[in-house]
Amino acid sequence: MTESPSFSDHSVPDTEHRSLISLLPAWARPYAMLARFDRPIGWWLLFWPGAWGVLLAGGQDRWGLILWLLLGSITMRGGGCVYNDIVDADLDRKVARTAARPVASGRVSVQAAWIWLLSLCMVGLVVLLQLRWQAQLVALGSLGMVAAYPFMKRITWWPQAWLGLIFTWAAPVGWIEIRVDRLDAMLALYAGSIAWCIGYDTIYALQDREDDALVGIRSSALRLGKHVRLGVCAFYVAAVTLWALAFWIMRPDWVALVALAPVAAHLGFQVLTLDLDDGGNALARFRSNRDAGLIMALACWVVGNAGVI
Repeated sequence: MTESPSFSDHSVPDTEHRSLISLLPAWARPYAMLARFDRPIGWWLLFWPGAWGVLLAGGQDRWGLILWLLLGSITMRGGGCVYNDIVDADLDRKVARTAARPVASGRVSVQAAWIWLLSLCMVGLVVLLQLRWQAQLVALGSLGMVAAYPFMKRITWWPQAWLGLIFTWAAPVGWIEIRVDRLDAMLALYAGSIAWCIGYDTIYALQDREDDALVGIRSSALRLGKHVRLGVCAFYVAAVTLWALAFWIMRPDWVALVALAPVAAHLGFQVLTLDLDDGGNALARFRSNRDAGLIMALACWVVGNAGVI
């Protein structure tokens, strides 16, 4: 299918599924792109820690819950992106990769963006109501951090660390929905997920280093300078180590650690093949974390299932 000029002209370099977005009416496309529906990698990265929490906690039969978490990830990631674009509109206009975003380019007004944000939040509320009250409280605990995130790139060189706190929050939500004990394993899983997020978002930030430096946006990719590969490696090693601790707490034998070997190998591949000067390579390595999330979910399923027994 041939894309309409209006869509092609406003898509960004990391837009996926252009043909599907082009099927929407012209008026709806900017809203779909504002919520990043054209870039599903974001909701997969938000979703996987929640699935890990459910599976490692022993919720292997809770597939309905996992699907609700996926819907919540799609809508709340979309809502977070809308809020981020409202706050960052002035900065986005100064960065080549983000200048075409709907709010920054003026294709969606700020008022319309707020209405769209509230609509997505209503869907998120429906998902929230599917959880028991303890998990609902945990989920609501992330709202303050979400509201503060767009400002982190202005005040710290490590906005990726703040993103890690938010983007992996589904891990404790999923865990608490299944059980309220073994919190040491939950915390280790969550901490490892934060390190994983810092690593992959540092890779993502490589695409914007020059523009970020010009407009004064801070990032871990700029802070690490020539040591980005070493930094990403360190965060990935920390992630695997903390996940190993969570697995060991749930099942203290070597088989649990072997289950982590595939995801460790995948993250190692990312580090070894990362080209710091090739934005396309960085984007591909970043997107490959969708597969890393699936591999980790399978590991959690194996270890969590044994834990139930």
